[in-house]
Amino acid sequence: MACFTACVAEAIVAYGVKKVVASSKNTKVNSFAPKLQKLINLLLSGSFLLLIEHVWHGEIVPFYPFFTAANDPESTKVMLHEILTVGVSMDLAVTAVWFVAYILVPKFTHKEVLA
Repeated sequence: MACFTACVAEAIVAYGVKKVVASSKNTKVNSFAPKLQKLINLLLSGSFLLLIEHVWHGEIVPFYPFFTAANDPESTKVMLHEILTVGVSMDLAVTAVWFVAYILVPKFTHKEVLA
């Protein structure tokens, strides 16, 4: 129903961190900003696809309260549970893949330096 909102929330936090990191005068810290942008792109692109899927299935409508589950208190509980379970699980999975691909792999790949 609204699991993608957890990814959007993480992307907003990562954007704030990226702005702080990018403004750092330390070049080592400053070079981390493009990697954070890749995480933001992963989170937002996945959220956009889920948004389209939820609109397609009629779970999101263009009028208030936007989420059809918000019309009924019992459905709202189910929606919040989905955000906290499925949404946070997706956040953790995307962040773990980003961490491996952009943080760990470059540390373990050694380029041979020719003299």
